[in-house]
Amino acid sequence: MMNAHEYAIQANGSFALPDACFKVKSLMEDESSTIEDFANVISVDPSMTSRLLQIANSAIYSFPGEISTISRAITIIGTQAIYNMMLVDVAASAFKHFSNQAIDLKRFWRMSVFCGLATKNLAIKSGIRDIERLFVAGLLQNFGELIVAKISPEIAKECEGYSPENLPWQLQHELLGFSYTDVSAELLKIWQIPEKIILPIRHYNEAHTIQINKDVKVLYLASRLALVDSHPETFNYDDTIDESLCKSLAISTDDLNAAADFASQEAANILQIMDAKLFTR
Repeated sequence: MMNAHEYAIQANGSFALPDACFKVKSLMEDESSTIEDFANVISVDPSMTSRLLQIANSAIYSFPGEISTISRAITIIGTQAIYNMMLVDVAASAFKHFSNQAIDLKRFWRMSVFCGLATKNLAIKSGIRDIERLFVAGLLQNFGELIVAKISPEIAKECEGYSPENLPWQLQHELLGFSYTDVSAELLKIWQIPEKIILPIRHYNEAHTIQINKDVKVLYLASRLALVDSHPETFNYDDTIDESLCKSLAISTDDLNAAADFASQEAANILQIMDAKLFTR
C-alpha cells in the first residue's frame, strides 16, 4: 500500500511543474526583479501567454477594461496574481493529463472549480486578502483524487461510495490510510508551491479541531458547499457544515447561499476557459 507522499512522487514523475513556474517564483523572491523580467519568462511560451491573458480577463478577476499584454497584466494585477494564474493554467493541463474513467470526471471538475470560486467568495466575506491564492487552493485541494484514480483506479472507485454516514474524506482514510487532500498537499510541496497555498489544503478537513487560521476554515466551508452542490439529493448544509466555524468567521446562512450561487453561476465560465486543455486531445 502506497502512502500519500509515494503517490505524489509517482505523479511528479509523470507530470512535472513547468520551468516557467519555478522561474516566476524565483523572480518573486528577488527584490531586484523588474516587470520586464517577468514578462520575458512568460512570453516565451505563446500558449501560456494566451491562456494567462484569457484568465486575466475572466470572471476570476473581474477587472474593468481589457488586459491585452503580459506587462500590463503584471502592472495591474501584480506578480503574485500572475503566479496564481499560472497555477490555474497548470491545473487545467494536469487535470487533462491525469484524466481517466475510474471516477466521475464531470463531477470532479465541477467540484474543483466550484470549490475554488466558493473559497474566493467566502474569503472576501471573511476579510481575507490575496483571495486569488485561495481560489487556487480551492481549485487544487482535491487534485489527489485524480492521481489516485490514475495509479489505483479500483481504490478510487471504492472511494466514490461515500454517503452522509461515511463522508468522502472518512472513506478515503478507511481505504487508503489518508485523504486525497494529503496527496494534493504532498505534490504541491514537491512542486515548491508557496506554503500559504498548501497549508489550508493540508488541514481544512480538521478545521473544527485544528483552527490554524481563517484560510483553513474558509476552505473547509467551501469544500462542503461543493459537496452539497454536486450531490444535492444526498447532502445538505445542515448535516455537512459546522455552524461554529461559520460563527467564528461571522458568515451567515445568507452568505453561504450567496457563495454557492456565485460559484454555481461562474463555474461554467471558468470551465469554458479551461475547456481547451480539459477536453481536447
